[in-house]
Amino acid sequence: MKDFMMIFTGADYTDLGLSPEELQTRMGKWFAWGNKMQEQGILKGGEALTPQIRRVVGKNRTITDLTSAEVKEIVGGYYTVSAKDFDEVVKIAEDYPDYDLDGSVEIREIMVFDR
Repeated sequence: MKDFMMIFTGADYTDLGLSPEELQTRMGKWFAWGNKMQEQGILKGGEALTPQIRRVVGKNRTITDLTSAEVKEIVGGYYTVSAKDFDEVVKIAEDYPDYDLDGSVEIREIMVFDR
């Protein structure tokens, strides 16, 4: 088994104008998906991220504060899962709750270094 990160990008929920009921339903879908992976023993971790962004760039370390309104898509969070290959993670990602909001899942294999 290898470890993979699923990085979730899309619009910020507050920018979409979701009602409190819609937000509650959506969060229920996220919890159900996370619980399903946990029960299967493949979920290694993950977190949701706030929409505030501070970017530090270049040798002069220029600092820019951004909001979700200033970027096309934000990274809303990530999960780390164990799977045999990319195809298996694609199947895991079939239950991603935000496809209907044009969200996306970027799958990256976690690099392992020999020590």
